[in-house]
Amino acid sequence: MSSFFTNLVIPVNLCVTLLIVALVLFMARRRKAAFFIAASGLCWAVFWSLPASSLWAGGRLEQLYPQKLPAELPNADAIVVLGGNTANNRTNWFEPYNKNTAAPRVDTAALLYKADRAPIIILSGAALEGKTSEAQVMARALEQQDIPDRALVLEMQSRNTHENGLYTASQLKARHISRVLLVTSALHMPRAMAVFKKQGIMAIAAPAAPQIVVPTDPGFSFWLPNMRALDASRSIIKEYAGLLAYWVRGWI
Repeated sequence: MSSFFTNLVIPVNLCVTLLIVALVLFMARRRKAAFFIAASGLCWAVFWSLPASSLWAGGRLEQLYPQKLPAELPNADAIVVLGGNTANNRTNWFEPYNKNTAAPRVDTAALLYKADRAPIIILSGAALEGKTSEAQVMARALEQQDIPDRALVLEMQSRNTHENGLYTASQLKARHISRVLLVTSALHMPRAMAVFKKQGIMAIAAPAAPQIVVPTDPGFSFWLPNMRALDASRSIIKEYAGLLAYWVRGWI
């Protein structure tokens, strides 16, 4: 049910839904209500198409746990990396995707490991499609960065952030680990930190670099509707809806 409402409030989905409702009301000769509902749907879509809206709403979440260099973070017993692919790992949401500049969160984990912040990396994520889990994909990426296989622990059951915390906590407790560096996207970090705190894990935020930042393009406009901003709104709304749903369920 929570997934249904999250998808419903995504700007394009809600706009289309309200326009259909408005059409039905117009045909039923309730023209004032139809106009109001149609205008509301269009305003919702326009609001999220503005880069200023993403920078304000998404930037607030990203700034709650600022990124730090590995040397600025304390040592821990393990590094925990949560599965996910926020905005295709683009370095900036407002710029075209470039696989050569993409920065997956496992890169952050590799830097932490090579800086001797922790002796093991726990990778959390089930197979969302096909048979290969997110944990396995991340393990392969880390091995390509010369992280030894013996340092990798895979948790392959979790299908959402709540389960990331639940199943990873079991792995940590079995190894008598209580202090971890938690790696995920900057946007996702507030919800992830709240989940791990609820599980009684002492987590230290080690987010990947923020992605919702003003680009260097001199032609960039805060107030000109932008399809990339509209697409990015899906992830931002998902986080706010997720925080609300997790709080209602007692998961945070």
